[in-house]
Amino acid sequence: MTTRIDTRFAELKKQGRSAFVTFVMCGDPDLATSLAIIKALPKAGADIIEIGMPFTDPMADGPAIQAAGLRALKAGTTLKKTLDVVREFRSEDATTPIVLMGYYNPIYIYGVDKFLADAKTAGVDGLIIVDLPPEEDTELCLPAMKAGLNFIRLATPTTDDKRLPAVLANTSGFVYYVSITGITGAAAADTAQVTSAVARIKRHTDLPVCVGFGIRTPEAARGIAQAADGAVVGSALIDALKATLDTEGRATAKTVAAVADLTAALAQGVRGAKQAAE
Repeated sequence: MTTRIDTRFAELKKQGRSAFVTFVMCGDPDLATSLAIIKALPKAGADIIEIGMPFTDPMADGPAIQAAGLRALKAGTTLKKTLDVVREFRSEDATTPIVLMGYYNPIYIYGVDKFLADAKTAGVDGLIIVDLPPEEDTELCLPAMKAGLNFIRLATPTTDDKRLPAVLANTSGFVYYVSITGITGAAAADTAQVTSAVARIKRHTDLPVCVGFGIRTPEAARGIAQAADGAVVGSALIDALKATLDTEGRATAKTVAAVADLTAALAQGVRGAKQAAE
């Protein structure tokens, strides 16, 4: 089974560069604006798009992403509507990989089999479900793989060599390395530490390793892209979005452009990593 994610990484490998992965929350600040942002991301330089499924009790998310999730829920975003947004995006873009990121509870309530079937037909390529450890693979990971979706796992600075094989066992698409201990958007990633962590993970797997948490500037994106197969940015994009909202928390004429412009700047950083390495 080759997914859009596998295809994209193979293309980037030929080009000799890392992936730029963007994260946005579906429905933030409303469904129409969020769809417009997602549609703008590939043109701005996003290679892979992670879309957050808003949830009432997020554990790993920092204040920016939590607030985005709450705005999305307030706007009436549901899992079904999230899949509708992906379907709408897919009607115009057949190649950009889409990964849904979030928590198991909404999927469990939706119904695992129904969710996987609907996600696949909507055009979803992969899932990152933060609160399902490898011990629970039968719940969603194995059924997802059977349905033709990549199940992407998180590795962290505290995932030691003993734990890593379990984390990687049924992982596909890529490994998401969380560069700092703690929540998203908190500290800055240390390039030297990331380089050695990526090398350690690569001793256990042939999968691409993408690094997220703590990347806010083109320079930081460039540093991470030199060390890893991809750089993931979320909180910085959500902060850019939030800065454009009106006093009622609604989108303004600047909202979509603010996210697209920062995406373009960060994408240049990631693409610059290839030149810097040469």
